[in-house]
Amino acid sequence: MSDQANPHRGETALVLGGVTHALRPSFTALTAAEEELGPLFALVERAGAGHLRLGEMVALFWHCLKRREDLARDAFAEAVCAEGLAACTAPLRALLVQILRGRA
Repeated sequence: MSDQANPHRGETALVLGGVTHALRPSFTALTAAEEELGPLFALVERAGAGHLRLGEMVALFWHCLKRREDLARDAFAEAVCAEGLAACTAPLRALLVQILRGRA
């Protein structure tokens, strides 16, 4: 089931295997990501320096998923890996911009 992203809510789309997943960087999602990954500012710095790890990107995406029903985290991680880093770059960038700027 595809889930359309609403850019007016700060959402971005991640397409995995032809299925669209909306990523919403809500306060709850970002604090959960921070609990797992450490400070978000450090995460953004690592990403900017090209040192963001695949597992960190997957964790950020996982916590920002708008809908996770019937989706196992390990299967989601495999789908991200199968799609490739190039396909994940734009959604990652959009999330990082939202972390730094917030919603305009």
